[in-house]
Amino acid sequence: MLSSIGIPGLILILVLALIIFGPQKLPELGRAFGNTLREFKDSTKGIMGDDSDKEKKSA
Repeated sequence: MLSSIGIPGLILILVLALIIFGPQKLPELGRAFGNTLREFKDSTKGIMGDDSDKEKKSA
């Protein structure tokens, strides 16, 4: 998905984000986005771990 954007498109998105949100809000938004991704990753690991635990118990 992101591979089709390219470097110029990514720079354009970052400049627009800077204009819309301002330089003071961008670090907060980045932190929030990173925390969201981390929580999603942890929850999907938990779901996958639950499935593999069930398979081990039934075997």
